[in-house]
Amino acid sequence: MIAGERIRVVAAGRTDAGVHASGQVISFTTESCLPAEIWVRALNARLPRSIAVREARDVPSGFHARFGALSRSYRYRIANGTSRGALCRQYRWHVPGRLDENQMAAAIRHLLGHHDFASFAGAGQQTRLGRTTRTIIAADCHRSGDEIDIDVEADGFLPHMVRNIVGTIVQVGRGKLMQSDIPEILAARDRARAGATAPPHGLCLVRIQYGESL
Repeated sequence: MIAGERIRVVAAGRTDAGVHASGQVISFTTESCLPAEIWVRALNARLPRSIAVREARDVPSGFHARFGALSRSYRYRIANGTSRGALCRQYRWHVPGRLDENQMAAAIRHLLGHHDFASFAGAGQQTRLGRTTRTIIAADCHRSGDEIDIDVEADGFLPHMVRNIVGTIVQVGRGKLMQSDIPEILAARDRARAGATAPPHGLCLVRIQYGESL
């Protein structure tokens, strides 16, 4: 043990199995006087190679990584080339056949604002009115070569919400749905109206936003 005491950690966000995180935030309280830079080195010396601490800092008393977050940002990456690549395949969903990223971008912008996202909730999610309302602050889709990134920032997410949005937006990119169908799917509050759930490995939690004091 680094601090010589039992420490309970709190994560800013929970991710599905197979989902990655490059901007996860963990908070904990300790009696230790170790400086932040020592924590970084000490933790990285003990963590498995699949996890790395990039930064540590002292925060005000009462800070909570989860409940103090103002928003969370996710990025879903799609490999849209003819053949699947061997490198970084665990971080991209390979979708063969040219997707129309402009239609996908237009479609996802229909989700901006405060809505009931029951149509994009995970299986078994409580969909009573009010339980599935969230606010999407920013949403976009853009292409760079054979890669398409779908970025979504919201004040909170339902289980599988981003993956269900991506699965639906890909249907728009394939021409199987129109971007103008999205408002009707959203209003239906019916998971069966939206597209299939995108696989988890293309999704990454990239940023947690806190107040200006942090």
